[in-house]
Amino acid sequence: MRLMAALALFIVAPSLAMAEPVQLAAHRATYTLTLDSNKGGDVNGVSGTMAYEVTDACDGWAVRQRLDMTLSNRDGQDVQMVSDYLTWESKDGTKLRFHMKQTTDTAVTEQVEGDATLAAAGDTGEIHYTMPEDKTVKLPPGTLFPMSHTAAIITAAQAGKKFLTLPLFDGTGPDGAQNTSIFISSWTGPSAAPYPQLAELPSGRVRVAFFSRAKEAQSPDYEVGMRYWSNGVADELNMDFGDFAVTGKLATFTMPASHC
Repeated sequence: MRLMAALALFIVAPSLAMAEPVQLAAHRATYTLTLDSNKGGDVNGVSGTMAYEVTDACDGWAVRQRLDMTLSNRDGQDVQMVSDYLTWESKDGTKLRFHMKQTTDTAVTEQVEGDATLAAAGDTGEIHYTMPEDKTVKLPPGTLFPMSHTAAIITAAQAGKKFLTLPLFDGTGPDGAQNTSIFISSWTGPSAAPYPQLAELPSGRVRVAFFSRAKEAQSPDYEVGMRYWSNGVADELNMDFGDFAVTGKLATFTMPASHC
């Protein structure tokens, strides 16, 4: 979507390996973005959208996320930030191709591209970056790619777990894997949902904090809270960037039929 340094219980990827596989769903969703809170920074207004699409490519998951957000400061100036992020992840969780391009007022501020492999999902591996420079970076034991990471969270929630920590590599930065700390505050049976495809599914509240491994950071770089349904669809986003937080409300949602 970078807490909890002293928790009584941590779950790691290998402990989830024998659980029943989560059935993730291909879907298209758009979210309307608005300012949730200002924590003393200069941002006093946010508008924009996030489009998120998961395609079942039969042998893998193809994901595209486009974040288009305009930040307004106290002086009335607007800054447009756009992030395009594309990945393909094999369904066994061992291969990932990634591309991320971020612009600020049309100027490219960051671009990351390459591929990564794991010996097995939740194992060691390596990344081969082609941008911003050609280099190879090792992945630590326990690493998961994004779709496997989502599945691991849902598996833990269904098992009644509350806390877990997992190394994640999602291809959004040039420095390799991050540490993630996850808090699952609830997991309940079917309840009211904005779309019929979700109304019969269990869901729960989850918050994920992302930490830099390189810095051994004590505070997260970024946090995101959401409601997850058991098929991996998310709603009621809260993205905390430190100085300000943004709410993402599900505006449109479709689940295309599988062609596999």
